[in-house]
Amino acid sequence: MSKSRNHLACGQASSGDHAVKVPQLSSVAKVGDPGASATGGWRIPRPENKEFSPSSDGKPMAETQIHLWLMLDTIARLWHFFRHRRHEVYVGGNMFLYYQKGNPRKRRAPDVMVVKGVDGRVKRRSFKTWEEKAVPRTVLEFTSKQTAAEDLGAKKTLYRKLKVQEYFLFDPLHEYLPQPLMGFRLRGSVYQPMEPQADGSLVSEELGLRLVPEGPNLALYDLKTGAKLLPIENLLEETQKQIDQAQERVSQAEQKAAELEAELKRLRAAKNGGRKKKGE
Repeated sequence: MSKSRNHLACGQASSGDHAVKVPQLSSVAKVGDPGASATGGWRIPRPENKEFSPSSDGKPMAETQIHLWLMLDTIARLWHFFRHRRHEVYVGGNMFLYYQKGNPRKRRAPDVMVVKGVDGRVKRRSFKTWEEKAVPRTVLEFTSKQTAAEDLGAKKTLYRKLKVQEYFLFDPLHEYLPQPLMGFRLRGSVYQPMEPQADGSLVSEELGLRLVPEGPNLALYDLKTGAKLLPIENLLEETQKQIDQAQERVSQAEQKAAELEAELKRLRAAKNGGRKKKGE
C-alpha cells in the first residue's frame, strides 16, 4: 500500500525496543542546523547514535481511504482473532520492520504482519528482528498504483530472504494485480504461488484463516469453525451487545437478590411475631 509509516500497531512491543532519549527542545528553529530537524518553531536535536532507528517517515499512511480502512480493519480483526494467544502472537502493521542491526536503512513497513513467538501484549514503536529474535510468519500488503511493482518485486524478494512463511497481496481496486488476491508460501528457499479457489480465496496455514476477496473488502474466515471474522464496526456492535446483556443479567440478579432479601425479612418478622404471641 503506502510507503509511509506513521506509527500504528495493534499489538504491543518488546523490552528490547529501547525508547530514544530526546534532548530538551530549543525555541530556536533553523532548518539545516546540524543534527536537528525543525518542526513548528521547535528544534529537535537528533541523537548522535548512528544506529538511530526512526519509527515514522512522516508520510501519509495510505494512498486512498479504501486502503487505509482496509489496513486498520484487517489489523483489528486479526488482533481480536488472536486475543487468547497475545502472550505469543503479535499483530501489527504500518510500522517499520528493521532487519539488519546497525543499518537503519534496512527496513520495510508491511501493511499487516503477524509474528509468532513474541509477546503481543507489549507496545512497539518498531520491530527489530535481531532484538525480537523473530521475523513475521505472515505478511499482507494492500497493493496500490504506487506500490504494485514493489509489492511483486523488491518486497517479495526481501520477505523470501527473511523467511516469511506466507506473503499475501490484495488489490482492493482490482486494477494493479493479475488477480485481486495473490499468495505465496515458502517452500525451502523459494516462494511457491498459492492456487486460489473458484471464489478467488486462499488459505493461510499460518493464520488458520481463509482469505476471501469480496469487492474492495477482504473477508477472513476461521478454518476451524467456518465463522467470518467481524469487521470493526460489527465487532464494536457485538461487544456493546455483550456488555448490555451482561449488565441486564447483573440487573436481574440484583433485583432477584432484593426480592429474596425482602422475603427473608418477611419470614423473620412472621417468625418473631409468632414467638411473641406464644409468650403472651
